[in-house]
Amino acid sequence: MISNPNSSLNPNQEVSAGVIIYRRTNEGPKFLILYNGGPYWNFPKGKLADGERSFRAALREVWEETGLSFRDLKFSDRFKVEDKFTYFRNKQKIFKTVTYYLAETANPYVRLKIKPENVPGEKHQGYGWFLFRDAMRILKAPNLRNSLKKAYGLVMPRKIKTP
Repeated sequence: MISNPNSSLNPNQEVSAGVIIYRRTNEGPKFLILYNGGPYWNFPKGKLADGERSFRAALREVWEETGLSFRDLKFSDRFKVEDKFTYFRNKQKIFKTVTYYLAETANPYVRLKIKPENVPGEKHQGYGWFLFRDAMRILKAPNLRNSLKKAYGLVMPRKIKTP
């Protein structure tokens, strides 16, 4: 078994995993994005637990944050992106790596897990299913927008015109 990358890293490094989830609609594919307050929207994701691999962590986080289970999701075996970025927490610079997978669902129902204020972790205040153009508007971080573009390119491949 592989140990948790978070436990062997220095305190300024984090490793997380998540899933870009979409569902097909008459209007086109809609992507699930969680609302974290202020201008911050994101895909379901979270830190790896001790001894956990990234795919398992992604499944666990999706279940914890949305109520969607493995049975609700059909994963693409052609998509896996790594998002590397830095952010500040308590004036400390944190180097973070997030691995995203891509999955389709037919289930439009999401159950947000409401955490009490004294429980650590992300606290999602809402969610939405967004068409690509709308999702690109609400996702502020360039890295999230790039991951969404890659996912959309796989979900909606361009048709090549033949002469």
